[in-house]
Amino acid sequence: MEPIYIPHLLKAPEKKEEIQLEEFLPALETLTPVRGRAIVTHQGNYLEVSVQAEAIITLTCHRCLQQYNHRLVLKTSELIWLDEAADESEDIPSEREVLLEDLVETLPPNGYFHPSDWLYQQMCLAIPQRQLCDSQCPGITIKSEEGQPPPLTDRRWATLEALKKQLS
Repeated sequence: MEPIYIPHLLKAPEKKEEIQLEEFLPALETLTPVRGRAIVTHQGNYLEVSVQAEAIITLTCHRCLQQYNHRLVLKTSELIWLDEAADESEDIPSEREVLLEDLVETLPPNGYFHPSDWLYQQMCLAIPQRQLCDSQCPGITIKSEEGQPPPLTDRRWATLEALKKQLS
């Protein structure tokens, strides 16, 4: 996706640009291309960006560690304020205090909007925090013979096993 020069949006019909999505994002591993559409509208002192898109990604279950495919569906919008004080090349320190009123996206009115970067961020935010292959996933199961607990393969757990035997 090509960056959008923000002043050109003012000359576009209805001050908006519609982008048909059918591509892989370089930084996001997906099985299918991201498909959908994004609309960027210039509203005077802010941009209104909305997207409806989907892709299929491979996730790893947090309980059983098996990989599974997940349909990532994105339907969101965001307001990005246009501010002369915004600087795209600003180096941000790794730690700094941020005021509540600074928690807004800003771009310079004579700058560029990068739809691929914005879409990547939105797709990453849509990835579920709790990744489960199934709501009834039992987790990692170790099969043992004759109902005996499996032998410890890591001696660091021996102390815990001894404590469990004392308590039972």
